[in-house]
Amino acid sequence: MKKILKHLMAPVLGATLVLSTVVPTIQAEETATAPDISIWAIETLNEGEKYGIYPMEWYYDGFRTEASIDRVNQLISLTEQKIASLQLPANTEFQPVSIQEDTTRGDIVNRLYNIVAQYDLPVGADPVAHMTERNILRGTGTGLALDKNATTEDAVILAVRFIKDTYHLAGEGSKGVAWTVEDEDTLVYLLGSIHLGTPDLYPFNEKLLNAFEESEALLVEANVLDQAGMEYYLENAMFEEGTTLKDVVSEETFAKVEQVAEMYQIPLEQLVMFQPWALSSDLAILSMDDSFGISPQEMSMHGIDMYFLLNAMLQGKPVIELEGMQAQVDMFTGLSPEAQEEVLVAALDSILDPSTESEYDSLKEWFDYWKNGDVAAWTESFNASVAEANATASEYDAMLFGDRDEQMAQKIATLLEEQEGTYFVVVGAGHFIVDKNIRYHLEQSGYTVEPLYQ
Repeated sequence: MKKILKHLMAPVLGATLVLSTVVPTIQAEETATAPDISIWAIETLNEGEKYGIYPMEWYYDGFRTEASIDRVNQLISLTEQKIASLQLPANTEFQPVSIQEDTTRGDIVNRLYNIVAQYDLPVGADPVAHMTERNILRGTGTGLALDKNATTEDAVILAVRFIKDTYHLAGEGSKGVAWTVEDEDTLVYLLGSIHLGTPDLYPFNEKLLNAFEESEALLVEANVLDQAGMEYYLENAMFEEGTTLKDVVSEETFAKVEQVAEMYQIPLEQLVMFQPWALSSDLAILSMDDSFGISPQEMSMHGIDMYFLLNAMLQGKPVIELEGMQAQVDMFTGLSPEAQEEVLVAALDSILDPSTESEYDSLKEWFDYWKNGDVAAWTESFNASVAEANATASEYDAMLFGDRDEQMAQKIATLLEEQEGTYFVVVGAGHFIVDKNIRYHLEQSGYTVEPLYQ
């Protein structure tokens, strides 16, 4: 089962891939494959994983031992690229502080400072003062230990805090497609998610993160980190003994499954264990291949809803399901056999006869709009794709929106009516922008929904 899950279940079981790195440390699973990281560092490392500045393989290779100069150089170089991507105005009076290019904490601080001081930002002239004031450099009971050689973990933590802080200092970071709705004693943030992502989307804008931090609970469509929900998914995603995929799809469709199995070197006997609806969504993700420079599984790990789910778990923030895994699975299993095969064929064809460039361009466009908080452009682009899909009036497309939006809106309205405090909602962005969406139903109930970024 572990072998097949490595290849399949990218969108829904992407959580298990994330949990194979940071989360096992929380559970104190002392195994040979457990990452060698400190408990106190988990939340920062979970953030840093999204930035693309270090390979997570480092967790398993002397992460808490003294860093090599090669690792430090690689980390500094990728950090510099991450800040340079902001294209900030230059500091015309920039004079770099001297560096030794060794692995001491102090030299790493100086090298990071030289990155940010190149730009027109209020960082002062003292690297240590800047880093401590901004809470990037934190000491222990024995001081800042600037002369001490850094471990890989030390260096990564400094770089992650530095990137996040620099983005916030510059007023940068992804804004998302987001709104607010409130009554006298309740404030609800509404964030439209993309279930896939790339390092370019991270870090998020400070205003968006503060909204999450101040919220008392996270509301999602389904909590894919919930063990019971995951077990229900697997139970229904797989055929009962004696039946396989070959028994329920046409010979032509099954021939395509065989081709895809060979292409990805996935044992056919494992693929045929899964129902068409379960197999189709995962193959659709695999069709992206490495178009964005990262694997489909990594794109799932970088999904926006996954980011907030993991952070809620790490912070002990309650997670409330608007639908739940069981309800979502039941929607898929409720599709007719014809509809399930239709969607599977579409996923297979996207792999065997790819239009990678157009798929890449569309998704990249959505990422860019989401990053810039351009709700109008995101809405226009997404609704154009929905209109094209709806031209076929498929059973699958009809299932995705409509009643679901009304039901989720009603649960949010009930929250506003019955609870006090602040809440953070993350659901697929389409549920906020298609015709008669969640926002529409909230407004029909008398609420005013306003953009987070005015």
